[in-house]
Amino acid sequence: MRITSDLFSAFLKCPTKCYLRSTGQSGSGNAYAEWVRDQNNAYQGEVAKRLIEAAPNTERVLTSPTAEDLKTATWGLALDVKVRAGNMETQIHGVERMAPQGRGKPTQSIPIRFIPRNKITKDDRLLVAFDALVLSKATGLDVSLGKIIHGDAQAILKVKTNLLFATVRELPGRISALLAIPSPPNLILNRQCGECDFRNRCRESAVKNDDLSLLSSMTEKDRQKYNTRGIFTVTQISYTFRPRRRPKRLREGREKYHHALQALAIRTKTIHVVGSPALKIDGTPVYLDVEGLPDTDLFYLIGLRFNTPGGIARHSIWADDAGAEKQMWEHFLTLLAGVERPVLVHYGSYETMFLKKMCERYGAPPQESSVAKAITHTTDILSFIIGQFYFPTYSNGLKHIAAYCGFHWSDTEPSGLSAIVWRKAWEATKAAALKETLLRYNQEDCNALEKTTSELQHLCSNPGVASEGCSHGVVDVGSMRADVPYHFGKMDFALPDFERINQAAYWDYQRNRIRIRSPDEQRPALPTKARRHIRSVHPNRQIVSQYAGSCPQCNGSILLKTGKFSRLVRDLRCVPSGIKRWHVQYVGQRYRCARCGARFADRPKGWPPHKEGFGLLAYVVYQLIEHRVSQRSVADSLVEFFHIDRPRAMVNRLKARAACIYRTTCARMMDRLVQGSVIHADETDVSIGGKKMFVWVFSNSKETVYYSTRTREGDFPKKMLSGFKGVLVSDFYPAYDSIACLQQKCLIHLMRDLNSDLLKVPFDEELRALAVEFASVLKSIVRTIDRFGLKTRFLKKHRIPVARFYRELASRTYQSDVAAKYRDRFQKGRENLFLFLDHDGVPWNNNSAEHAIKAFIMLRMGIGGSSTEVGIADYLVLLSILETCKCKGVSFLGFLLSGELDIDTFALLKGSERPTHP
Repeated sequence: MRITSDLFSAFLKCPTKCYLRSTGQSGSGNAYAEWVRDQNNAYQGEVAKRLIEAAPNTERVLTSPTAEDLKTATWGLALDVKVRAGNMETQIHGVERMAPQGRGKPTQSIPIRFIPRNKITKDDRLLVAFDALVLSKATGLDVSLGKIIHGDAQAILKVKTNLLFATVRELPGRISALLAIPSPPNLILNRQCGECDFRNRCRESAVKNDDLSLLSSMTEKDRQKYNTRGIFTVTQISYTFRPRRRPKRLREGREKYHHALQALAIRTKTIHVVGSPALKIDGTPVYLDVEGLPDTDLFYLIGLRFNTPGGIARHSIWADDAGAEKQMWEHFLTLLAGVERPVLVHYGSYETMFLKKMCERYGAPPQESSVAKAITHTTDILSFIIGQFYFPTYSNGLKHIAAYCGFHWSDTEPSGLSAIVWRKAWEATKAAALKETLLRYNQEDCNALEKTTSELQHLCSNPGVASEGCSHGVVDVGSMRADVPYHFGKMDFALPDFERINQAAYWDYQRNRIRIRSPDEQRPALPTKARRHIRSVHPNRQIVSQYAGSCPQCNGSILLKTGKFSRLVRDLRCVPSGIKRWHVQYVGQRYRCARCGARFADRPKGWPPHKEGFGLLAYVVYQLIEHRVSQRSVADSLVEFFHIDRPRAMVNRLKARAACIYRTTCARMMDRLVQGSVIHADETDVSIGGKKMFVWVFSNSKETVYYSTRTREGDFPKKMLSGFKGVLVSDFYPAYDSIACLQQKCLIHLMRDLNSDLLKVPFDEELRALAVEFASVLKSIVRTIDRFGLKTRFLKKHRIPVARFYRELASRTYQSDVAAKYRDRFQKGRENLFLFLDHDGVPWNNNSAEHAIKAFIMLRMGIGGSSTEVGIADYLVLLSILETCKCKGVSFLGFLLSGELDIDTFALLKGSERPTHP
């Protein structure tokens, strides 16, 4: 299809507009678009007439020349020139022929565009560059310059078209690809819609499809971000909002704007309020609304509304032209000076720009006056709303907010663009009716602003209660419950089968019922409980060095004792009746040799490197990790029960010392995990000093190991599991997909996602039917696992119903977006969803890793968020030892007291053989 300048211009504004124009469609119902079209036609005729009259008699002027006329080039100026080159065609307003710049150089042709606007945009320059490109290809000459005649003064702007050719050459290919598709492109509303003749058609379509572009505050980048997540409608994005508690360091600042919360307000038809906003107007509110012509920077109407002792005062200050603008400004200052403690209240930044420019053009009032204070300290209602109030409207414009609050305009579709049309029409006709329309529109804007401000003040003083004009309720976002799909506690299920399947995935259920039926599994013993502590306050033992016997330097036997030195080791010792404080004093002797005079010291055997014994270390670690007691509480208990002085720093030191001891144990456990047949993997986040870190867990039925990283990137699990040849069981986080091994995705995660969406859209029959079929297949598999365990010879019979489920899934066409999303999700993960049917001992859920993550979350609550990166790493080493002890059914405290470094070795010892102190 031929690409015309009209299609090129439309594509710069909107791809949908370009496609509709290419099919010959024409829009209607937009008075501003029709006015712009009439203005363009009139301006082009006016400029063309002036150029013809100004042309010298010696130059020939052509109107609508042919292609042959362009090649002969015997004219000086050509108007309304149609040029074709390949699949491109343009209608150039004018082409100027310039004499050669030197001998042997060709004549230069310059395309000209007539644009009535005073301000030129980038799109105008690109359109002139398109004219130059087509003209260059048609004539075979280099066209490196174009002109734009624009504005009321018909000023000339030169455009270096050769600098824009790189962009212009790319666009025709994109336009051709757009026009080649059989259906219109995805509809996207943008800022150009108000000037488009297809506005009403596109708006109706967007509302029908609940398109994201209805949210006027959402940028193209934000929209694409949501699209990549499978979110295309306002209703869908409304379900993504999660109320979260703000960090302390950010609570004083303004909350950021949430598109999802705006969508939620629209879906629930309620006002949502964030925080505790307060709208304080210290003085007399003066509601200000200004009308102007942005293209000429002319302000022609100021509307004021404020209360006086005699009632409401309304003022409309009018300026016929730019010459009367100064008088209008002075009148405005006079009225403002007559108000007691005036506070200017406006909506948006246009009035702020007006005040700034008027002060620059005609002077500001005296600095210490109340008028100067009112001008420099205005109240912008729009900036107050953003981020704090979410009205159930697609836009935060005054027209939408005030209309929701119950205000009505006289005109059916009032807008700033309509005001521009009325003003231009008044300038041409001086009709009193048009001026009256503008004055009424301006005063109604002031009334709407007052109505909106009153509603906001009511919401601030009466949280959770809307005024009479608003028929719907108000929601305090801070009181909303967090709708998180995964949480601890009872979960509601849309299907009874989902609830029974979920019960079969509990960790205790699998440990006590399923794994005992699986090969090479032993039922673990329950860990022993700590006994009652008994207090003992006296030290118990002293170890003294024996007589040295000879000098280490000269081997002399006559030694003189010069003094003693000692080290007191604080310790705790387990006795049959409990735990007692145990102090051991090591005493050494200093000597001087009578023969050579050498001085040396002799230490007793077993001289300790630390001042705290292993029993005290085991007790501290046991309290910190097993019982999730904070370091402060452990220190307090040591003071209270064992009279150990200054233990706060000691507790942290003992924790770090224990982590250093068992770090090699964790490394060996990770090596055994990688050499095994199944690994469960999961991750969660933790806040360290206000910065987010991530904790990873790798586990199976025998070992659990934790690690921490600063990021959630997939390089870390890929590095840790390099060389793993078994089956990785994980959730649907994409980072795990890069690991080169067989993978089983957690079906519980998939089922919970499906259940959550079923609860959100309970009347989606297609989604419900898909969920029922999936539950039926999974329930029969769980029943077999309940009876026979995770053995392939019993599970392989389920391959047939799984294959049938996928065949039926592929044969269906879903109208529901949610059901289609799950169909694609099932098909994409087909190889990883039911892999456990073909491998012995591979679970169908990621319960082992989730149970380990839950253990860390409980420990994180005990830590209280006051740790460091190094501290968290130490905690994770010790937590790895605890969870592995639980998996193997041995006592964590017993292992710590034994001094053994290998849990398997400790587990093989009989009870009487296990040492209770190193």
